[in-house]
Amino acid sequence: MHTTMSSQQSPANMQTVVDREKIYSWILELCNPETRENALLELSKKREVVPDLAPMLWHSFGTIAALLQEITNIYVAMIPATLTAHQSNRVCNALALMQCVASHPETRSAFLQAHVPLFLYPFLHTVSKTRPFEYLRLTSLGVIGALVKTDEQEVITFLLTTEIIPLCLRIMENGSELSKTVATFILQKILLDDSGLCYICQTYDRFSHVAMILGKMVLSLAKDPSARLLKHVVRCYLRLSDNPRAREALRQCLPDQLRDATFTACLQEDNSTKHWLAQLIKNLEAQPAPASPAQANMYRST
Repeated sequence: MHTTMSSQQSPANMQTVVDREKIYSWILELCNPETRENALLELSKKREVVPDLAPMLWHSFGTIAALLQEITNIYVAMIPATLTAHQSNRVCNALALMQCVASHPETRSAFLQAHVPLFLYPFLHTVSKTRPFEYLRLTSLGVIGALVKTDEQEVITFLLTTEIIPLCLRIMENGSELSKTVATFILQKILLDDSGLCYICQTYDRFSHVAMILGKMVLSLAKDPSARLLKHVVRCYLRLSDNPRAREALRQCLPDQLRDATFTACLQEDNSTKHWLAQLIKNLEAQPAPASPAQANMYRST
């Protein structure tokens, strides 16, 4: 195993030191198909209490290859959809370790440069609503969510070269509430980056697809409210309103439910979302600068 693994020690208590010896042992066991399942389970439990687990995983021989093998082994269970709860739990433990690597500042860049997130995209393509598939999608989204949470330009640049936006939009339309929430959070983080906002607002097709899905979500939330999901939807709308062309379009297509009192009760305890919603309405009500006919039709001509 790589010699740098023991260069850092976690907080000084004997139990932690003993645990670290177990961590080394479990990492070694990942490379053996006979011992891998238990090692995946134990390491996934420890990932939040071992601060340097990600570099240990990344720099130890064969570990990432073993995790990728766990991921690719499940592809055959997707078409036809035969994924079992046991298979789902096992691969999700591998994905939890991938999320650990994606979250760590020492390993994140190499993780992206190796294009590891692309191995997760087939899971986001799945549409089966059974619990094993839902758990698989949610855990895969968690890896992407961990990447965007860092607010790093490198992450957004990478994601914009992939199909993550349409994949998130599909889950925002059809997923469970929790999957919708994580997918919308990912879209929000992409939009909050200037290059992400520019990308989505660059053509009418891209903007209209995002606006259509957000609109459907608002209609659904009016019937079945979720404050945590609504929060991310409103933040996406607010960010879109920062783009002049998108702002003009939103004046026409923003759902009435965001303009009236539909969500007053839902947002009673959420001051930040109430503030964002008020700011969104203010942005859209602001007097637009006079536009020539050519400017008014910019989106239609792209």
